[in-house]
Amino acid sequence: MKSKLKQCLLLTAIMILGFLPIGLAQSNYEIISSKDNNMKLPGTSTFHDWDMNTENLNGAAQFVFKGKNNDQLSHIKSLSFSLLVQDLKSGQSGLDDNAYKALNSEEYKEIVFKLIYAKVSTTNNNKYLVKTVGNLIIAGVTQKVTMDVYCVINSNGTITSSGTYKLKMTDYNVKPPSFMLGVMKTGDDITLNFSMTYEKKPEI
Repeated sequence: MKSKLKQCLLLTAIMILGFLPIGLAQSNYEIISSKDNNMKLPGTSTFHDWDMNTENLNGAAQFVFKGKNNDQLSHIKSLSFSLLVQDLKSGQSGLDDNAYKALNSEEYKEIVFKLIYAKVSTTNNNKYLVKTVGNLIIAGVTQKVTMDVYCVINSNGTITSSGTYKLKMTDYNVKPPSFMLGVMKTGDDITLNFSMTYEKKPEI
C-alpha cells in the first residue's frame, strides 16, 4: 500500500515538473535615475511644432530570462512606468501652463502605463522586440493600447526599454490647448517617445 502511494506521489511530482519551464530565472527591476531616461511628447500647432519632455520617470518590471547563463530575455511578467505631468517642460511657460490645465494635472498628477500582456521576440543577440498590450492612463482616462517596445540588455546588466506611440488627446477627454486668445491652437495628435533604463533590484 505504501509502495503504491509513493509511486503515485512520484508520478504526480513528475507530471507537475513537466509543466514547469526549465532553466528560467525571474528578476525584479526598477527604473533608475539616468540622464538617458526620457519621455518626450511632440505635437503640432497652427504656428509651429512643439514638444514637452522629462527625464524623471518611475517604474518597475519583472523580467524572465533563459539560456545557459540566464542572459536571454524570455518573457516580461510585468512592467510599468509613470511620470508627473508637471515634470513635463517645453521651455515655454505659457504652453506648459495651458497643457497642465488641459490635462487637469492638479487632480490627475501622473501619466501611467501598466502592462497587461507581452510577447518577446529576438531581433539581434541582446536586442528584443516586445509586442505589448497595456493600459495607458492620461487625465484619469484609461485606454487599452498596443505598443511595440524595444528592449536592450546592456553590458552592465541593466535593461533599456524604448518605444513610440501615437495618440489623440481627445481619446482621453483632453481638449487640445490654445493660446493667445485662441489664435494659436495645438493639434489633437501627439506622440509618446520614451526611453528608460531598468536596473535589477538587490535581493533581500
